[in-house]
Amino acid sequence: MKAKILLADDEKDIVEFLEYNLTSEGFEVFTAYDGKEAIEKLSYKPDLIILDVMMPEFDGYEVCRQIRHNEQFSNTPVIFLTAKSSEVDEIKGLELGADDFISKPISPKKLVARVKANLRKSELQAPDGGIKSQNAIVKIGPLEINRDKYEVTLEGEVIIFPRKEFEILSYLASRPGKVFGREAILHDIWGTDVFVVDRTIDVHIRKIREKLTEYADMIETIKGVGYRFKNPE
Repeated sequence: MKAKILLADDEKDIVEFLEYNLTSEGFEVFTAYDGKEAIEKLSYKPDLIILDVMMPEFDGYEVCRQIRHNEQFSNTPVIFLTAKSSEVDEIKGLELGADDFISKPISPKKLVARVKANLRKSELQAPDGGIKSQNAIVKIGPLEINRDKYEVTLEGEVIIFPRKEFEILSYLASRPGKVFGREAILHDIWGTDVFVVDRTIDVHIRKIREKLTEYADMIETIKGVGYRFKNPE
């Protein structure tokens, strides 16, 4: 079955160019020319979404925000196309739940490679090559992580985590007490063919802690190294 991609950009030439290249690679592509149309076309249930940042009606950030607040698409990979390259813009996108960024002008080969990489990563993976081969449910104190359902409950209440936040939380919780360096987390969660910076991990950890509220200290910072999930023992 073809993977379905929603491509949203207000520049017609770019949309047609990228649609051609993605279709040539065997993807089914749906297009939108503004943020409002992109949200409407979520009804096609895309497997991956590509958003331009600067669009009429709603910009890419607002579209991403609405996507991540829709439980049906909370784990769908989102790639931003942007002419902006500052760290501030990237961090803003990460905080909203973006998975990847591609700067304009766009190389179609790079875009296709990033799309394939993010689709591969849409199935949660652990360092050993597949989290589903491990226990599907991890329980640590008041926290329960269901890896098959992509569901987290804290004191019995379901909490919605965007896909990357869920993967990082599950990754750390799978081995309480073990320290994971930022490079290891980047490699095992994003893979080697998706470019993200170390700062990405810090942004995601901060968002995870916010959702864990009074239990935020379950994730410990090891200064100069990385993070670990507190061993309940």
